[in-house]
Amino acid sequence: MEQLPRGYRVGGWEVTAPIASGGWATVYAGRPTGGGTGPEEVALKFLTTDGLAPRQAHKVAESARREVEFGRRNRHPRLIRLLDSVVLSEPDRPPLDGATVLVMERAECSLRDRLGTEVTEAEGARLITGICEGLAQLHHAGWLHGDLKPDNVLLMPDGSVKLSDFGLATELTGTHAYAPPMGTFDYLPPERWRAPLGEHGVRVRQSADIWALGIMIHEVFASGASPFPGATPVSRAAAAQEYAEGRAPLRMDNAVPPFWRALAADCLAPTHDGRAAHTAAGLLARITARQEAESSRQAGRTASRPAVWRRRRVRAALVAVAVCGAIAGGWSYAVHGSGLPSPARSGEPAATMADAAGRIRVFNVEQRCGDRTDRQPECSLGLAIDPLRPYTIDNVVPTRVWHGDVLAVDCQLPSGMPIIDEAGTHSDRWFRVRLPAGSARPTAWLPAVRTKDRPAVPQCPRPTPVR
Repeated sequence: MEQLPRGYRVGGWEVTAPIASGGWATVYAGRPTGGGTGPEEVALKFLTTDGLAPRQAHKVAESARREVEFGRRNRHPRLIRLLDSVVLSEPDRPPLDGATVLVMERAECSLRDRLGTEVTEAEGARLITGICEGLAQLHHAGWLHGDLKPDNVLLMPDGSVKLSDFGLATELTGTHAYAPPMGTFDYLPPERWRAPLGEHGVRVRQSADIWALGIMIHEVFASGASPFPGATPVSRAAAAQEYAEGRAPLRMDNAVPPFWRALAADCLAPTHDGRAAHTAAGLLARITARQEAESSRQAGRTASRPAVWRRRRVRAALVAVAVCGAIAGGWSYAVHGSGLPSPARSGEPAATMADAAGRIRVFNVEQRCGDRTDRQPECSLGLAIDPLRPYTIDNVVPTRVWHGDVLAVDCQLPSGMPIIDEAGTHSDRWFRVRLPAGSARPTAWLPAVRTKDRPAVPQCPRPTPVR
């Protein structure tokens, strides 16, 4: 499109300066031409069809229509706001005649502009949280983005994060939608490369956005690098296909912190079925739970050292008094996992952990696995080695359990790593359970979201993190 002069008018707006130019769109900075209560600065996105073949022109016009429809029907703080849309009538200037202009909020930059620099985990967490908030709202409203990538994540002057560019956004019909065969190679999920093109376009589902989110999580912490090797988008797409077909492992940069590595791995499950359990709302809940847990731990660490010492001295004195009184009165004690004494009459055997252990039944929210009796591997559940670390594959004992299994439980930990299941239920409570004889470890940890039982067992002492 020809360069527009400063002051060129579009409805109630005027051009002030160019911002960027893409394949089919050019974006200018703009401002209102008269008074009013609107923003002082806006972005004017020009979508022109001049010089395009009829099929291409139709795609541009359809993209503009989608974006206008989406913008008028959806409002959220994490979605860029559409302020106005104008169709130009410029018969004397053919390149502009019939062009659609979208008037939107003005951003400071895109996430793409930030990817070349190293970010702290706190800053990366803030950026990804904003993306998840926007995506969760988008999916809750029954839409999918269709072209989620760093270029379409905008950073506002106040630092907030907003999703933008809804030209490929599609409203779901049931569990899927149909979109034009377009997108950005680096962010297309593996199944898109094999999806047939029908009369209404390519069949797409919201799990495609989850795949793109996983790529971006990796890029945020790895200075813009994709988790799939290759010098070009096509070669990286081929590497993603090898991974999806089981011919190559998923390798992530060591710069990605453990929690975010686990989140990205869930987003990058190689199939739609594998990603479907990890919804945008569920991922956001996991992030929020972790942030709340970190805030609680940070608040605990800020307690004054003298106060901590005083509490410890008081506890030690109480235990000493209790033990001395017990000996004098003919009582004996067995210490449970909570560190609290449990009385036993003199002459009776002291209660042991084996005596005090309760029972707990494993629960798998996936109903199709709950009814099985053949114990297929995909229906098993893993028990954690350390309840204070992320619940990932490197933190799971070799012994597996299944829905309906009944395990002996020793004690409970009320504030471990927050876990969310496939139905969105989340908890930071864990139960220490015993493994069958001959297992590699005598005990392991079952997250509370994997059981409906709440056995009356004592509190576990906080375990030393396993390295």
